[in-house]
Amino acid sequence: MNTPIRNSIQLFILFLFVSQSYFAQQKFNPDTVKAQKFDIGKMWTFEHAPVDYFYETYGFRPTQEWLDLARLSTLRFGGGCSSGFISEDGLLLTNHHCVDFIAQRIQKEGENIPRDGFYAATLAEERRVPNLSVTQLSLIVDVTEEVVSAINKGKTDKEKVDLKNAKIQELQDKYSKETGLVCNVTSLYHGGKYSLYGVKRYNDVRAVIFIERIVGLYGGDPDNYTYPRYNSDFAVLRVYDDNGKPLKTSNFFKMDLDGPNIDEVLFVLGYPGTTNRLKTISQLEYNRDITYRNNTFQSNGMVRIYEEMMKLYPERADIYRGLMFGPANIAKRQNGFIENLFDPYLMTRKKAFENEFKKIVMNDPVKKQKYGHIWDSIAKTRKELAVNAGKRAAFARLTNSIYFQRAFDLVEFAFASKIPEDQRPPEMRGERFTQALNNLPADVDLPLEIKKLIMVTDFIKLNLGKDNPVVKKYFGDLIGDKDAEKMLAKSKLNDKDYVLALAKGNPDDILNSKDPFISYYLETRDARLKYQSEAQEIMNTETVLENLLGLAIYEIFGTSIAPDATGTFRISDGLISGYEYNGTIAPPVTTFYGLYDRYYSHQKKWPWDLPARWLNYGGLDLSAQNNFVGTFDTVGGSSGSPIINKNAEYVGILHDGNMEGLSNDFIYTTEKNRSIALSSQAIYQIVKHIVKADRIAKEMETSKIAE
Repeated sequence: MNTPIRNSIQLFILFLFVSQSYFAQQKFNPDTVKAQKFDIGKMWTFEHAPVDYFYETYGFRPTQEWLDLARLSTLRFGGGCSSGFISEDGLLLTNHHCVDFIAQRIQKEGENIPRDGFYAATLAEERRVPNLSVTQLSLIVDVTEEVVSAINKGKTDKEKVDLKNAKIQELQDKYSKETGLVCNVTSLYHGGKYSLYGVKRYNDVRAVIFIERIVGLYGGDPDNYTYPRYNSDFAVLRVYDDNGKPLKTSNFFKMDLDGPNIDEVLFVLGYPGTTNRLKTISQLEYNRDITYRNNTFQSNGMVRIYEEMMKLYPERADIYRGLMFGPANIAKRQNGFIENLFDPYLMTRKKAFENEFKKIVMNDPVKKQKYGHIWDSIAKTRKELAVNAGKRAAFARLTNSIYFQRAFDLVEFAFASKIPEDQRPPEMRGERFTQALNNLPADVDLPLEIKKLIMVTDFIKLNLGKDNPVVKKYFGDLIGDKDAEKMLAKSKLNDKDYVLALAKGNPDDILNSKDPFISYYLETRDARLKYQSEAQEIMNTETVLENLLGLAIYEIFGTSIAPDATGTFRISDGLISGYEYNGTIAPPVTTFYGLYDRYYSHQKKWPWDLPARWLNYGGLDLSAQNNFVGTFDTVGGSSGSPIINKNAEYVGILHDGNMEGLSNDFIYTTEKNRSIALSSQAIYQIVKHIVKADRIAKEMETSKIAE
């Protein structure tokens, strides 16, 4: 039964071999490959918005008023998405996939919001979403001089890092106290520049429209990171003020109900997560060969497990589909990262940039003295990190199995209990730790945990080798379901009451436990701490080197190139554009006709089925714009980003990228790399004709609450 899991290591190695073989067949002359102008990307910061470039390229020079409106009308949504105001009364749009996981927070008894969606027919029915906030960027301060001066006072790598962190904390505390904003310092250009961002937080956010999951995530995992697309990936919420009234704001985008024009420049505004475009080649190769390899092994393994569980237990298929979405999304991203990092053309193009950069440094005696050693030194730190990377991965807190996860936490709590409470890490203090355990689910899906256990132990074998003494001792005989069942029979960590009793009892009871998972972490703890300490020392050195690299980048290129994404506010320009794929051409825009064709072509089966109300669509214009693709520079975190035109009108919402765009992690290209968005025309059509939310449709028309 566990053939897919048992063979996962071999399949992964085969994937790498086939990938390398495929890419090796692509013909190009490495000597002619040059770095392109925007290889580092176009995620521009607002403090250095390239208004001259915008004018030279598109004949449009945004004013400061335009830029301020764009910044203040765009919000960071929750912990990892973007959103934008579309009315003077705090109405905002974000992606459905940014709210899908919080739908249960507003769900009442007898409701099934993931299946049926949600609409607040009146203002009074708009439901506050617990533990959800949005933030608005209200302050930007350049603090580079203060931070760099602090770093330069350090005599050792550790001192430099500690002084930098202390100065950053001092600045954050100072500005937060003075402004009343939440202030954080962000490193740009890997330490070439430091900006302090102050945000205003809104804590009262209420649900207005949540679309059914099947259309919000239309096409599920098969369509994820592909195009043409037809998913209605949007949600409507409203921000309220401290008095419980809809927020009155002058900063919002008027909604263009006709969607974008195909040939006009558009701007994506949002909070892209992280990219690695200014990393050195040795750092990228480490990510490819170690970090992403481990991540894909586990995420691919989880997807296979959920697929198998759906077949074995069809009555629980909906539950497993919901659980699978996250790992499946991560798996596709990480697989794409590896595939693109094995692409010899893309890597040659990256090396061309690094070589050109090095040449500038080495041809200047002053720069050579200051920066010339950086690349070799970082390559050395990466080699040192690689030595014990497998052990650090295998001995870490392995969260894909509750048995490993709970064992790790109990072992760390037992050791923490030996020192005074106020000296422990916050999460290891008695009351907080037991409260976290109280939140554990009472029931455990044992068949699921059996399969997870096999995958996690295969992960350990991948990193340690099957002949490692620890592997032989604990997992040498663990191959299939029956073996996993025998191992789990020796553990009681699936029992919430037992785990709580251990935590509340004598710490020595944990340390003397014969539980195989606790024993595993006890036996490997000293080695883990040793390897973690070694890695921290290495990273202190690399952090200082990266700061120097950042100074070199900023000194040579300045703001002519965009910094890596850091989860901070950015603006990216681009055009709607199709591209060649699968021997044909992807259209720049799709329509609702395509949505229904997808439904019928797939025999109305999941994940291309549709809810009943979508089959009785009334006045819906089937020729209306649905999804579109553009050359915008986006990555994870950009989800929910408003897309606006030169008039600062809302014309679409960013929700995804294509598979070819997964190289965006380390290089920006425009040949086939595309961002995928939902047109404002589609949003309005759905709100008016499918949801039949007349009051919200009118608010979209007038930019204020309908009377």
